[in-house]
Amino acid sequence: MISRVTHLTVQRSTLANLQTNLRAMADLQTQMSSGKKVNLPSDDPAAASDMLRLRTEQNASTQHQRNAADAASWLQTVDTAITGSLSSLRRARDLVVQGGSGAMGQTSKDALADEVESLRDTLLSQANATYVGRSVFAGTSVDEAFDATTYAWSGTPGGTVERPIGPTSSVRVDADGAAVFGTGTGSVFALLDDIAATLRAGGDPTTHLAAVDDRMGAMLTELASVGARHKTVLQTQETLTAQQVETKSRLSSIEDIDLAEVILELQTQEVAYQGALGAAAKVLQPTLLDFLR
Repeated sequence: MISRVTHLTVQRSTLANLQTNLRAMADLQTQMSSGKKVNLPSDDPAAASDMLRLRTEQNASTQHQRNAADAASWLQTVDTAITGSLSSLRRARDLVVQGGSGAMGQTSKDALADEVESLRDTLLSQANATYVGRSVFAGTSVDEAFDATTYAWSGTPGGTVERPIGPTSSVRVDADGAAVFGTGTGSVFALLDDIAATLRAGGDPTTHLAAVDDRMGAMLTELASVGARHKTVLQTQETLTAQQVETKSRLSSIEDIDLAEVILELQTQEVAYQGALGAAAKVLQPTLLDFLR
């Protein structure tokens, strides 16, 4: 039995096909205007899931990059302060040797004492170095690392400043001020005060050489530790940059359109749509006049 095909059936079928073709054109135009293959999760659920995962990785990597940059700045500040402190302490050591030569009068020793005290002030300034308002030698404390009068250290033993630079890794960005400079009467500042007092009293300052060398050794040890951590941070920054490039490439391969391909598809759909319109105009008889022809 042959089923009857009415004009209404043809009209509905034709309009449905035209709508399908028009929807495909609209989708392609949306892709061209946005530059993305997936504009809604329903466009491609699997691709949308991959995009969300990659964007999560990208955001985490971006945050780790910020942390690594902040860590590098902290460690650079620490490195500069310790390097400057070593330079000042080496100069103080030279003055100690010079003052113990036995060939200097008291006036010259007083002049050396003045320079030693100036170096103490320089060291104290370097010991209280800050980064964005935070002392780099006071750990988690918000105060200055060292008191200018008592030379007491304000930090909390074991309180360290850390920055996460990876999903499971972090790096210490501060330095232990008590280990580098000592604290109170056992600090390098008090040591320089003692050297200056010995020079003013006309004594032999070389008796303090061993203490100066010990303090220089402590600074060098901490400087080596800071250098190792700084190298780790710099290497991590390179790795994170490479990961960001790779993630962007993977994300682009999923969501970015091939413009030439989309233009070609859109032109094909336009030709098909125009052809469908022409065919529909011949098949559908919209007026009585068309029936009477």
